[in-house]
Formats: sequence, structure tokens, C-alpha cells
Amino acid sequence: MWKKKTSQKMVAFNAEKVFLAATQSLNTVFSFFQTSPQGLRQEEIETRQSLYGKNEVEHEKKKKPISTFIKAFINPFIGVLTGLVIISFILDVLMAEPGEQDWTAIVIISTMVVFSAVLRFRQEWKANISSEALLKMVTNTCYVKRAGSPGEEISITELVPGDIVLLAAGDMVPADIRIIEAKDLFVSQSALTGESDPIEKSPNSKNKKYTKGSVVELDNICYMGSNVVSGSATGIVFNTGNSTYLGTIAKSIAGHRAATAFDKGISKVSFLLIRFMLVMIPFVFLVNGLTKGDWLEAFIFAVSVAVGLTPEMLPMIVTANLSKGAVAMSKKKTIVKDLNAIQNFGAMNILCTDKTGTLTCDQIVLEKYINADGTTDSDKRILRHAYFNSFFQTGLKNLMDKAILSHVKELSLEHLKDN
Repeated sequence: MWKKKTSQKMVAFNAEKVFLAATQSLNTVFSFFQTSPQGLRQEEIETRQSLYGKNEVEHEKKKKPISTFIKAFINPFIGVLTGLVIISFILDVLMAEPGEQDWTAIVIISTMVVFSAVLRFRQEWKANISSEALLKMVTNTCYVKRAGSPGEEISITELVPGDIVLLAAGDMVPADIRIIEAKDLFVSQSALTGESDPIEKSPNSKNKKYTKGSVVELDNICYMGSNVVSGSATGIVFNTGNSTYLGTIAKSIAGHRAATAFDKGISKVSFLLIRFMLVMIPFVFLVNGLTKGDWLEAFIFAVSVAVGLTPEMLPMIVTANLSKGAVAMSKKKTIVKDLNAIQNFGAMNILCTDKTGTLTCDQIVLEKYINADGTTDSDKRILRHAYFNSFFQTGLKNLMDKAILSHVKELSLEHLKDN
């Protein structure tokens, strides 16, 4: 049951496993997940930790200084300049007469290349260190019931399939969990579905059509990335790390970053220069060679034209300006991990967000209450019944309930519940 599958079948396997978890009755759920009401024993925990690893979703690999430094040299402009350095070295040093070697072009171009790469590396590495320091400040824990203890708080990275997890209001769901006990449990799945309204969860699902539809609609399953709004629950972990529903999403988008508009612009300019040089160098070489008859001198002159066409200072100027922008943003408490991303910020004219509660108050107000026939409720019977419903319910109080309770409080009519 716990056998790992290949990454190519991960998404399909997860969906099948989720439906199987949802269909298990409370009488068979412990045996199905190979656990017990008292939780896993220590030897079982160690075995499953070695098999499944840490409960972490896919994320960017930690950058190494050497790879980051090498990456700083990977740039179309730097590639062109490096090619010119090699050609200049061959012509001006290796093929020149003793005492006539000219190192001027080589030193100038090499200096611009190295300074540009070092400046980029320094700025991006400082940003990387700052972001890692922020991550270390954040730790997520959960309460787990394991054999020999009624409940202990551990890091969510230590969870394994089969662990018994205890959830309460305000908790983040640490993994994909099958609910076995719940009381007035409402969970927000907005991070997964985009729906802002909390969803009620219960051990015995009301939905009996387990083999069709979306897995996020199952009301006895809680997913990593969601959080408990109200109530409490106990559940069994059945998926961790990249095997979770959130993990499959993260794994599909993690990896190489898409090229920014700045990257594309630099590439276009670089290839334009390369195409221009591919036309000019042969043309100058042929014209000079045919008119003067000295083909070696014609070739050296053509290379000089190529060097003159290339803006050696451009990489240095671009990197210096981007670094200055990164420093300015750092003073505003914004970390820029990729210098080229700054251009995308500057290119924005309008930034649109869709976040209820930020652009709005996330609140409704009760203005008027009337009878079913549209007449005014003079004896406040309608308000009293609405107040009873909102005040005495044990589940999640939604925006409508809060509006009614707030209106009654403003009118100082809390005594209605005592009548």
C-alpha cells in the first residue's frame, strides 16, 4: 500500500489514493493506513522516515557559491565579449612578433567582463543569504499522537504516513489527512481552490460519489496548505511531501525560472550584434583583402571592426544600475534574488490584485429586516429569530451571522436571548 510510484504517475496515483482514503469506514481506517489509535511506534516512524523522507514540498534547490558565480558569467553579451577576447589573444599575442604583443584590448574587455560578473554575483548572493535567513526564522509545528505519549508538538517535516494528527482552530494542516474525529470543523482551502469561504469537514462524508469529481470536494479529507478556521479534529496522515495534493502542484511549477522581459531584450540585442558582425566582418575582410592584397592584415582589421561594434561597457553599466535598484529596494525591506527581475517591476504600469478583505472590509452590515410580506417588523420577531440562529449555533459564524450579532449589539438588544 505504501509503495512509492514514479514521478510520471504521481498525480494520478495521488488522486486514486485520496479516493481510497475517503472511502474507508471508521472501522477499517486504522488497518488500511497500517497504524493504530495510539499512533505509530518509534521503529515504525524511523522506517517510514527513511522511506518517504521529510515532509517538505518541492522547492528551489539551495544555491551554491560556485554555481552562482559561474551563472553570473552566463550572459549573451559576456559570451560575445569572451569570444572577442579569445580572438584578440590569438591575433595580438600568439601570432604577433616578439615585443609587438598588444594586451590593451584583452585587458580592457576582460576587466569589464569580470567586474560585471563579480558585481552581479555579490548582489545576488547577499540577497540569497537574506532570504535563507528569513526562512530559518519561520518554523511550523503540529501536534501528533504517537505510541507512548498522549500528544507532542513536533516539526511538520518529521511527519510520516500513518501519524495521528490533532488539529485545532488556527492550525495549518501539515499534510494530507483523513479525518476520523471532528467537532464543528471548518477548513479554509483558499490556497488550493481560490474559494474564500471555509468548508465544513466531518469523519463521515456526506458525499457518497467518491469515484468522480475533484478530490478537493471530499469533505472527510484535509489537505496540506489549508488551515483550520474553527473547531477541532483528529486525522490520519496518508500523504506527505511531494506526494500531497499541494506537493504535486509545487512539483509541476518548480524548476527553471521563465525568462524575464529583460532577459529577452538583452538576448535580442546580443543576437542583433552577432548578426551584424557576421555580415560586416566577412564584408570588411574581403574588401580589405582584395584591395590591399594582405589577407592577414585584412583579417586583423575585420576583427578590430568587430571589437569596435561591441559595447564593452554595456554589461558593466547594466549590472551596476540593476544593483543600485536592488540596494534601493532593500532599503524598502524588499529582497531581490534575481537582478534581472527589477526590470519587470519597473515595466509595470498597473498592478491588479484580487483579495477580498484588503481592497474591501470583508464585512456586511444589517440595515433593515422585514416580514415575509414586506411590512415592517415592529415587534422585532424576525430579528429575534435571526439572532437566536446566529448566537446559539456551534459551527462557524459566517459574515451574515456576524452582521446580525453586531446589529443586535448596536441596538443593545442582547437580552432577546433571555426571553
